[in-house]
Amino acid sequence: MLTVLVALGANLLIAVAKTVAAVLTGAASMLAEAAHSWADTGNEIFLFVATRRSARPRDARHPTGYGREAYVWSLFAAFGLFAVGAGVSIMHGVQELFAPEPAGLFGVSYAVLGVAFVLEGVSFLQALRQSRRRARESAKDVLEYVMDTSDPTLRAVFFEDAAALIGLVIAFLGILLHQLTGSAAPDAIGSILVGVLLAVVAIVLIRQNRRFLVGVAVEPRVRAAALQRLLEQTEIAQITYLHIEYVGPGRVFVVAAVDLVGDIPEHAVAAQLNAVEDRLAASPRVAWAVLTLSRPGAPALDPADPADPLRG
Repeated sequence: MLTVLVALGANLLIAVAKTVAAVLTGAASMLAEAAHSWADTGNEIFLFVATRRSARPRDARHPTGYGREAYVWSLFAAFGLFAVGAGVSIMHGVQELFAPEPAGLFGVSYAVLGVAFVLEGVSFLQALRQSRRRARESAKDVLEYVMDTSDPTLRAVFFEDAAALIGLVIAFLGILLHQLTGSAAPDAIGSILVGVLLAVVAIVLIRQNRRFLVGVAVEPRVRAAALQRLLEQTEIAQITYLHIEYVGPGRVFVVAAVDLVGDIPEHAVAAQLNAVEDRLAASPRVAWAVLTLSRPGAPALDPADPADPLRG
């Protein structure tokens, strides 16, 4: 939540400043950056809504909770980045190539870009620190973690802020070359490049959110930990089937087939299974757990090989 709020505040200030600078200077790259920042501001609002709505507890109509709302609203944000940020930037850059307009007050552009770089940098560092901490906990490098994380808001802020910093450098070079050469072509090309950059980021975010909406199984490390925790339950002798998938940021749905210890009466089986389900669901990372009895003769899952795709 803090990462999203920091990014929202920074993007709003930057969007206003870039818009004023674009009107005063007439620079194509500055207009592209203004469109980029307004798209990012709208996206942060979507991400804020995603964070709030996905945190609602499960109920009778939504037994696995509302976690997937995070991916829906993040998908809206990614489409907005593609349509508004990328579309406007590329279209204006092409128009500027064929019908260039005079630009001036280059100092205003440089000042706004400099301030924007500082504010975007603060927001990016916030996302980077959070990503590094979680990446260490997952034994992954930062980029791998950001791509794989079930938290779409962290991924969106990280990539959008990184793209913003790169876009600012592109805009600066385009405007500088425009000033040095007197030609509007570098400025227009800079606008197009910013648009292409935003389109690439938007496509990456759309793809990742689509994956989690369709359903993504947890990585082997998480699956191994869950299998081990199940086997630590005193009622369980062995597990023959285990399926775990993400149903929201950091929240999973667990389905397992188990053999219970001893030869207990049938009427006591449900009580034991329900007791284990309740203990599992007490974890904030487990949205819902469903346990059933194993088929007779089914082989036990090996904790040393938890990633067998035929076992869930």
